[in-house]
Amino acid sequence: MSSATHASAASPESLIEPTDCHTAHFGTRWLQPSTAVITAHGELDAANAQAFVDYALRHAAHTDRLVLDLAGVDFFGTAGFSALHTLNVRCAAEKIEWALAPSAAVTRLLRICDPDSALPICTSVETALSAVLGEPRRLLQLVSKPR
Repeated sequence: MSSATHASAASPESLIEPTDCHTAHFGTRWLQPSTAVITAHGELDAANAQAFVDYALRHAAHTDRLVLDLAGVDFFGTAGFSALHTLNVRCAAEKIEWALAPSAAVTRLLRICDPDSALPICTSVETALSAVLGEPRRLLQLVSKPR
């Protein structure tokens, strides 16, 4: 197989490389062919918020489920919130299930800008994955007392 043929048949995983954008670093991990975890580290602000949206949705045509791991974000400006809102609208249009796991900095701003929790916020990447994969929450089973 030639390298040109191999490149066109490649999975999205092999097409995405880590990206540095101003004061942030973005990375992608594919858990299944259509399920991606996008990780951001550093600062999300006006200098890189649109680049983050573009990076996260770079393979939207091949993505059904998306988790944003923002646990490594140290600074989150209002442009970061606008980016999440844009991502929310675009995911809805592309029918992509998505959720995010915020850092303390992201949570602080979301408390102000998203007080009604319209964005799909989870406590961890694991709970975000469960949310997008549609895994039912484990419920307590009621057991009757023996008589």
